[in-house]
Amino acid sequence: MGRDERVVSWARTADEEAVVASNLGLWFPGRVARLGWHEIHKASWTGRALEITPAEVVEERDGYWITADQPPLRVTVTEPRDLPQVVRTRVTRSVSFSSHHPVPGGAVRVVARRVPGIDGLTWAVRYDEGTDPDGPGVREATGTLVAGFAAEHSQPV
Repeated sequence: MGRDERVVSWARTADEEAVVASNLGLWFPGRVARLGWHEIHKASWTGRALEITPAEVVEERDGYWITADQPPLRVTVTEPRDLPQVVRTRVTRSVSFSSHHPVPGGAVRVVARRVPGIDGLTWAVRYDEGTDPDGPGVREATGTLVAGFAAEHSQPV
């Protein structure tokens, strides 16, 4: 953990390891690096297991990132403590804006997130399955959507 990072919750796993939530993200067993709260697309709690779906930046465009879901990570937790609620709260708080829109040949979700160490909002898009990010008119439509929302939120792209 870095100098500016502090533990806010943790839980013991069935493998006698720990899942650790910090102010900056989630340390998941079996991973070398922390997942920032802004890098977690989905998080769910089954009552025994914590499952998260990380999002990876697959392309950088002018003013925004294109992200894609990575395989879900799942761990069985024997002593959850307040970890499930902390994860849910932190992931939710990282999202400032989210909106789903049609684009030629499919649809896209536009998201603005708060990223530690970055002033203002960071914009990302996630295309629905089957939508070609480079299809005719898709790049232009996406750029227009992001620029419009960024302007509404006083964040020029």
